[in-house]
Amino acid sequence: MRVDWQEAAAYLWPIGIALAIGITGWWLLMLLTRRLKGRDYRRARIARVISRPLAFALPMLVLIPALEATPLDGRWLDQSLRLLHIGLTACVIWLLVRAVAAGEQAILRDNPMEVADNLEARRIQTQTRVLSRVLMGAIILVGASMVLLTFPMVRQIGTALLASAGIIGLVAGIAAKPVFGNLIAGLQIALTQPIRLDDVVIVEGEWGRVEEIGSSYVVVRIWDERRMVVPLTWFIENPFQNWTRRSADLLGTAFLWLDYRAPIVAIRAELERICKG
Repeated sequence: MRVDWQEAAAYLWPIGIALAIGITGWWLLMLLTRRLKGRDYRRARIARVISRPLAFALPMLVLIPALEATPLDGRWLDQSLRLLHIGLTACVIWLLVRAVAAGEQAILRDNPMEVADNLEARRIQTQTRVLSRVLMGAIILVGASMVLLTFPMVRQIGTALLASAGIIGLVAGIAAKPVFGNLIAGLQIALTQPIRLDDVVIVEGEWGRVEEIGSSYVVVRIWDERRMVVPLTWFIENPFQNWTRRSADLLGTAFLWLDYRAPIVAIRAELERICKG
């Protein structure tokens, strides 16, 4: 079998140059990521967020004009370009998710809860954690939709669904009610904040602290180290006690069960001393 080197060169030169540039760029960016590992100043954190997705996007980015410069055409060119565009979309989604996570970590780092009066820090951390998870989910959902819409079959299915949107919308709404219910409940909790991280609450008769607020549930650490996992919607739809809503100060009643021979005068004097102190 005779190889037409002139025709082969029309493919090898553009693709080879693109691969050389892309792999070199990938290696340099990954080297930069390794060099910046463990460094904790702002520019290093920003570079770490950007460098890894960019390292994988760069080879695909230079391959697109390289493929268009070859004699390849028709179905093979379309399929190759579609795969590269899907890869680039995935890299952009990855970069946006990493950026949101980095922003969340920066806000949490600037508002630590390990202080005496941490009410404001708990408020900010609760809003940041919940909103960042909602934003990450929205980015992934939009990105996955964009990838699926690149396939003609999926677009045809979408057109058919829109044609019968009444019944399909009703069925989809019922099926997706728990998902969207928790999403809306998460936004309500982030904005109105009936609970915050580290709040002391009584849920279903159990006393504990809010340990984690996720995108669909809340983890309450009970006093005996058990964990109660409660859906987000429960805190919107049901009454519960929050002992640290405004501050950690509480009013309560203290009972002393004493022998009838107890020195009441001395006990009363000690109580006055404690209250004055």
